[in-house]
Amino acid sequence: MALGAASLTVLDRTALANGGAPVAATTPSGGTAATPALAAPTGPFTLPALGYAFDALEPHLDAQTMQLHHDKHHAAYVANLNKAVAGRKEVVGWSLDQLVRDLAKVPDEIRTAVRNHGGGHANHSLLWTTLKRDGAKAPAGELAGAIDKAFGSLSGFQDKFNAAATGVFGSGWAWLAHSKADGLTVMALPNQDSPMSTGWTPLFGIDVWEHAYYLKFQNRRAEYITAFQSVVDWDAVSARYRDALKG
Repeated sequence: MALGAASLTVLDRTALANGGAPVAATTPSGGTAATPALAAPTGPFTLPALGYAFDALEPHLDAQTMQLHHDKHHAAYVANLNKAVAGRKEVVGWSLDQLVRDLAKVPDEIRTAVRNHGGGHANHSLLWTTLKRDGAKAPAGELAGAIDKAFGSLSGFQDKFNAAATGVFGSGWAWLAHSKADGLTVMALPNQDSPMSTGWTPLFGIDVWEHAYYLKFQNRRAEYITAFQSVVDWDAVSARYRDALKG
């Protein structure tokens, strides 16, 4: 039977397990369309649109993982953050970055929830903006010089970053981060902790929670880390570094 130009919704076992929610929509050209920003419970924070198709990072990162990671996991962090801050006058008007950066000023009763879910929202919001299949494969300009100074070379940085990501015990992230006082560093943080909470500016990070890679890579985290490096958009990372220098 011939297919029309309208997009088709494809359900698989994961979608059925999620109550019939579509895993992705196929476009007329056969690609996998990204969804727009999804509605979250009433609150100040919303799930950002992914900005590209779920299969845009294939063959390095698979479409099904990208859809679940964005539409399910990230959405849950947003929803739970909104629940945590609901009715809390102490943090009315606070931005996401302010909540995460000034975590010590967040009321005790909601600090853990903000740390977990605010961190999760902030970390993933940054993650999506630094990935691109055909993005710049190496830093240029000021960031290139800073990486050479801090790590000896791009290869030296990648070795240290990959070791940090591989060495995370359980769930967490590895980060390239910057501070005006100390320059560039690689750090590994547990769970959804953010470099911002300790005064650092995250430039890009890799999520090594199993939800980020297990469908495609199973227990082969090292392979996932190598694949991830293939889709880091160094133009986007360089732009964040320039902004960090100005800030």
